[in-house]
Amino acid sequence: MAFDTYTPSFAEIFEKVGKLKTKKEKVTYLQNNNTDALRMIIKSSFDPNIKWLLPEGSVPYVPNEAPEGTEHTSLAGEARTLYHYIEGGNPTLAQNKREAMFVQLLEGLHEDEAEVLVAAKDKKLHQKYKGLSTNVVKEAFFWNDDFKVIDNETYDQVPGSASGA
Repeated sequence: MAFDTYTPSFAEIFEKVGKLKTKKEKVTYLQNNNTDALRMIIKSSFDPNIKWLLPEGSVPYVPNEAPEGTEHTSLAGEARTLYHYIEGGNPTLAQNKREAMFVQLLEGLHEDEAEVLVAAKDKKLHQKYKGLSTNVVKEAFFWNDDFKVIDNETYDQVPGSASGA
């Protein structure tokens, strides 16, 4: 018999990080919940090279008040659409359309996850969620100072052709 495992929302993950006592616990918890989508959200907030093409500050949207787990999209699922809101992601999109799409995105998310996304947009995840620091996320995801994966692996080239012939 298979059981569904509960997947915490990004808001729950970040709140839990804030409650953990040590850096090691925070790093381990983030690593245990590591997904492409989680890294996208964190990187979009921490990496100074990522520029959001949206106005800074609060967003005029109507929070989705449906109970958690019902009638919501998830930030984990919607993270793949974030390129529309990032410089260089979709340059042909008109700004008013981009902003309208962002409002729609926020209104589909649970209120807590919408707040996560607004904080990420404003580069303030670390202020909203204490304990989510630059050092913690860099260590958790093996990022260097440019928020890129540290590439320590090198492979020596073996003489001869790749086919071994």
